[in-house]
Amino acid sequence: MNVLMINASPHPNGNTSLALREMEGIFASAGIHTDTMRIGSSAIRGCIACGSCSEKGRCVFDDEVNAAAPLFEAADGLVLATPVYYASANATLIAFLDRLFYSTSFDKTMKVGAGIAVARRGGCSATFDEINKYFTIAGMPVASSQYWNSVHGRTPGEAAGDAEGLQTVRTLARNMAFLMRAIADAKARYGLPEKEEHVWTHFIH
Repeated sequence: MNVLMINASPHPNGNTSLALREMEGIFASAGIHTDTMRIGSSAIRGCIACGSCSEKGRCVFDDEVNAAAPLFEAADGLVLATPVYYASANATLIAFLDRLFYSTSFDKTMKVGAGIAVARRGGCSATFDEINKYFTIAGMPVASSQYWNSVHGRTPGEAAGDAEGLQTVRTLARNMAFLMRAIADAKARYGLPEKEEHVWTHFIH
C-alpha cells in the first residue's frame, strides 16, 4: 500500500516534518510505503479557472501539482500536514490543493485522507476543518485519531515535547493503515459503491 504525504512547511526540519516522521515510522512498521513531498518553499500559484485541465488532463501550470498527480492516483491514502498561519493552512498548500483536486480526473473514491495542523498555540481546529473539506468533496473517507490532529510547537523541534500531539498522529497512522486495508479488502469483495450520474443544481437561472 502507498501513502502520499504533503508537507506544506517551508522549514525542512520544522515541527510539521517532525509530526510526519512519527507517522512515517508507523507506516513503515506496517509495511506501507510513503512518498513525501515538501512544497512549503515552492512558488505555487492558485487556480485561474482556465479549464485547460479538462482538455489536457493536467494543470496548465507545470509544477509540483502535476508532479504530485500520479503519486496521488497511485496512493491508497493522502496525508496533508501544514503549519498554521492566521488560523488557516498556509496559502501554498491551499493553492496546491485547489489545483490538484480540480485538475485531476481520476476517481478518488475511498482513498483515505488525513490532515494535520501544526501551530504554536491556536488555529488548529479551523485549519483541520479546512483540510478535511478537500477529502469529503472527493468521496474520500477521513481517518480519525484519539483527538483532533494537532501538534504544537513554535521553534524547530519544540513539538517533540508535545507528547499528546505526537501520540495523536501515531494513532492516526495506525487507524489510517487499518482503514486502507479494510477498504482494499472490501473493494476486492464488493467493488466500489455504485455512483449516480452527477446532478448539477445551480442557484442562478
